[in-house]
Amino acid sequence: MQNTCAIVLAAGEGTRMKSNLPKVLSKVLFKPMIKWVLDALNLAKIQSICVVAGYKSEVLIDYLNTLAESYKIIIQTERKGTAHAVLIAKDFLLNNIDKDVLIINGDSPFIDAETIKKAYELHNSHQNAATVISAKIKNPYGYGRIIRAGHTGTLTGIVEQKDTDEKSSKIDEVNSGTYWFNVKALLKVLHEIKNNNSQGEFYLPDAISLLIGHGFSVNAYISQIESTVLGANNPIQLNELNHIARMCTLKKLMANGVDIPCTNGIIITDEVKIGQNTCILPGTIIKGKTIIGTNCTIGPNTYIDSCLIGNNITMRAVDCSGSHIISNNFIRPYSVIKNNKFI
Repeated sequence: MQNTCAIVLAAGEGTRMKSNLPKVLSKVLFKPMIKWVLDALNLAKIQSICVVAGYKSEVLIDYLNTLAESYKIIIQTERKGTAHAVLIAKDFLLNNIDKDVLIINGDSPFIDAETIKKAYELHNSHQNAATVISAKIKNPYGYGRIIRAGHTGTLTGIVEQKDTDEKSSKIDEVNSGTYWFNVKALLKVLHEIKNNNSQGEFYLPDAISLLIGHGFSVNAYISQIESTVLGANNPIQLNELNHIARMCTLKKLMANGVDIPCTNGIIITDEVKIGQNTCILPGTIIKGKTIIGTNCTIGPNTYIDSCLIGNNITMRAVDCSGSHIISNNFIRPYSVIKNNKFI
């Protein structure tokens, strides 16, 4: 998308994760949450991307340096909230002063490229100063609620969970924490954000209220995918994200003709490609840039990583990585194959 850029907020420690890694490196289907976000941004054709790192920034930077794409990296040495993180990236904003910026949390793995693009279409067509990406969910507790004017449906503010009253607590449209901003408009109000709250932090949603107060046009794009707003603050929630991602991937494969009679114990990552009439049996893990042909039987209890598997292959209780298996083969059970060699 032309005239756009993005800031990924990735400075958090995530103490409740009980991990020694930056929160955004926690994995969903073997892939760090921030990689899900960066993949969505790249698919949306946002070419200029800034990552704000913080906790164990050297670990995150080492990971980002392994990726094919290059990113502007800024360190937030003192973590004083989301608006403070954006302020740390002020020079990046000034270098993109005539653009719109997408600000997104690095632990939002289910924000997809289509949602990003559709939200930008609304943002651009209405010439908004800001557009919030929202979603309607069954249990909105814990999320900021989107407040709209009753007669027009226009956005009038965002109310955080701790500030909800009896009426607003029943609102099911919630803030995803992802926003499109006109860069010039954002810079007008960024310094006006105060930290008058229990945490003493500067919160980015306050920019929405400030822009409305200054008379700017602000709106919210409602994603039709409930999981758009989901993130994880602890290992239990991370497990829930893994379950959602796993089942979404399996359902897509089944819709394309892959036979998965029982999903128990099957984990397949989103980059795997599998041909029609191939049967995947329980206890099977398939990951990496694996391609599997048609009319195969994979599993039970098989592990495949970054392989090219031909047609009419049977692999039961096999461990195979970095290998090419030619068509019309039966691989004996309990085989271990690495880099095209039986071990």
